[in-house]
Amino acid sequence: MAPVLLLLGGFLLASSARGSGGGSSAPTTITCLTRGVDLRKERADVLCPADCPLWQFYVFGNAVYASLSSICGAAIHRGVITNAGGTVRVQTLPGQENYSAVYANGIQSQVLTRWASSFSVAGTKSGALEAVGRPPSTSRPSTGKRLKKPLEKKVGNKDCKADIAFLIDGSYNIGQRRFNLQKNFVGKVAVMLGIGTEGPHVGVVQASEHPKTEFYLKNFTAAKDVLFAIKEIGFRGGNSNMGKALKHTAQRFFSLENGVRRGIPKIVVVFIDGWPSDDIEEAGIMAREFGVNVFIVSVARPTTEEQGMVQDVGFVDKAVCRNNGFFSYHIPSWFGTTKYVKPLVQKLCSHEQMLCSKTCYNSVNIAFLIDGSSSVGDSNFRLMLEFISNVAKTFEISDIGSKIAAVQFTYDQRMEFSFTDYATKEKVLSAVRGIRYMSGGTATGDAISFTTRNVFGPVKDGPNKNFLVVLTDGQSYDDVRGPAASAHKAGITVFSIGVAWAPLDDLKDMASEPKESHNFFTREFTGLEQIVPDVIRGICRDFLDSKQ
Repeated sequence: MAPVLLLLGGFLLASSARGSGGGSSAPTTITCLTRGVDLRKERADVLCPADCPLWQFYVFGNAVYASLSSICGAAIHRGVITNAGGTVRVQTLPGQENYSAVYANGIQSQVLTRWASSFSVAGTKSGALEAVGRPPSTSRPSTGKRLKKPLEKKVGNKDCKADIAFLIDGSYNIGQRRFNLQKNFVGKVAVMLGIGTEGPHVGVVQASEHPKTEFYLKNFTAAKDVLFAIKEIGFRGGNSNMGKALKHTAQRFFSLENGVRRGIPKIVVVFIDGWPSDDIEEAGIMAREFGVNVFIVSVARPTTEEQGMVQDVGFVDKAVCRNNGFFSYHIPSWFGTTKYVKPLVQKLCSHEQMLCSKTCYNSVNIAFLIDGSSSVGDSNFRLMLEFISNVAKTFEISDIGSKIAAVQFTYDQRMEFSFTDYATKEKVLSAVRGIRYMSGGTATGDAISFTTRNVFGPVKDGPNKNFLVVLTDGQSYDDVRGPAASAHKAGITVFSIGVAWAPLDDLKDMASEPKESHNFFTREFTGLEQIVPDVIRGICRDFLDSKQ
């Protein structure tokens, strides 16, 4: 009997009158990083693992994805599965032009102008959600009538930009009376932080038998509203399952849907009265993997006779972001806590200390050195700018996050913009589009020296790791080896990218060690787009290596 084609909500599904034959084989297990290009079948069911780190995913497009994209990343981006993993149906498609960039379900997909092959993802069970291809809603119901009030617009303390979750103890360990004293202390801390639209944002999660999010970062941007919301929190009781609550906070509280801002440190302040009932070390490790800074505020340490009830007496040092004394804070009692408010606030506002929220995406300075010589030509120069934009848009650009600079060179150099000129991604991308082609000779060595001195010099003592990406299409008229060595000595990691007639010896001389992973070559300018993911991965790899 001939196959029947069913069109369900935009997905074309092949069916057969013979029933279940042929389509019931078990899905193929893949890794978090398996790409569409790695599959050899035109159509396949694959099983994505759980808990893939979202930052690892490289996804290009929306609905139709370039085949160099991660399959699991595309499936989460599309809303077919969650980070808990699951089965995905992958359909191979022809390549196309213009893969669009869309943020969805915790993943920012990237723009790609063209690619040789594509794929789409769908759920393996039919249903309205998969049929229309819409991502699932992650919005949460209102936590009370108070949330319906229009938000009061107050700028807040701009010098204390942080997204903070207060994880309060709601267990029987603390009891009703001390629970109210704890709320009073948290309220004082929230007020002193200087909550506002451009300052710190806060939310509260209560730990007890089961964690409960009381309100999110997005719910209030005025201190008086936060104080009211804290006052309204009811005591839950139960065991002090702080580990369970910390995992909940790391996984579900800190999301864009719930008000997390890009480039802003993520902090969870854990209040523990006595000791946790479960394993908090594992939860602390998970929080660090999610880029969350864990602070432990311990109150009333267990007495000698109580210590036998504590699973791990060293739980504080094992759960915090870093075991350096900065992330732990002890208060002897909930009575008379006023004097402890300011020291805790000072810690929470110390951005340079927020080590666990520093990733390659929000803690790097990247300068692009662009060959504007006559051999490039205006149309190819535009392709170089497109390459720069595609790299830059991956990073979280802000006044306390990653920064981008650009220098164009011929025989002379022109500072297009420095690290301090633009503090948002939109302004940086606009500035890149506005760069005008110079035309002239090629003095790459002088350009590297100029950039080392004038672009990186002012930020050499800053917290971000420094990267220089050199784009050139030909032989330099001057020496590149000496200037490149000076840049390396200054702590600048150099990626060299050659096009057309760029000599491989020059590229290797400019590149940082190991040379083979820091220099790239393509015969045509159109090949630059394929190098974008490699440069991004290289920057993240070097950033992680520098933190070991």
